[in-house]
Amino acid sequence: MELYKVNVNGNDIQVADYPGEKGPIIAIHGLTGTYKNMHYYAEKFGGEYRVIAVDLRGRGNSDSADAETSIFKHTEDILALIKELKIENPILLGFSMGAFISALVASRLESVQSVILLDGAAKSSDHQRGIVKPSLGRISREFTSKEHYAEETRKIYSNLGIEWNDVLQEIVEYEVGPVDGHWENKSTESRILSDFESFYSFDPKETGSKIECPVLLVYAEGSIGSMGPLFYLKDYEETQASIKNIETVITDANHYQMVFEERQDIQQAIKNFLERI
Repeated sequence: MELYKVNVNGNDIQVADYPGEKGPIIAIHGLTGTYKNMHYYAEKFGGEYRVIAVDLRGRGNSDSADAETSIFKHTEDILALIKELKIENPILLGFSMGAFISALVASRLESVQSVILLDGAAKSSDHQRGIVKPSLGRISREFTSKEHYAEETRKIYSNLGIEWNDVLQEIVEYEVGPVDGHWENKSTESRILSDFESFYSFDPKETGSKIECPVLLVYAEGSIGSMGPLFYLKDYEETQASIKNIETVITDANHYQMVFEERQDIQQAIKNFLERI
């Protein structure tokens, strides 16, 4: 795997490039994630496929997000990244917010070969606000070390039904950096919230009707602690109805377990889908 930065639209995007003969698969993480959130998918499909996992702006080691950032601005970045890297017929693999972005990219770029939506690109409601917003407070806090940040984040994730492991430790520690004698998340809470609120401007009917390639939707029906799943299956009705060629599979994982645990059922569903296309 090679790490490098690509300048798109005047900003640097960090890329983790896993070599492979097929593909490429562009892997796009969720709201507060980084390229490391796509670890299990890059490890599974890298080698056979070229996997390009990104740090979206405002995360990891990419440049800052705009003050009024949104899924639509991240879409512009991914479109520019595809052009800059001269990628033909990309496969888009998006988790959560990355799924919204993947759908938007596919609705605008005819050369997209296929799209894999990991529990995203749905109709949003107040239900998602109740789950997501309480977990964002860590972003604006100060911590004594990256280990301190990881320990506090571990407490949050334990309430979300996530089992901690060494991979998750590494994922979480990558989210923070030293600032003036303390450690803090590399993201800005107000801009993360701006990205999240843009979910509510996503139009599944309009976007889905413009997607011509095959789409795999992986729906996570597992409850997040006592709060139920992040999205309900009914939240995908417009997405499923508007996309011409869409297949849906259901996993008993919850939303966060899709990336924080190695889910062989999801990997197998993706493998089967890729082999068919």
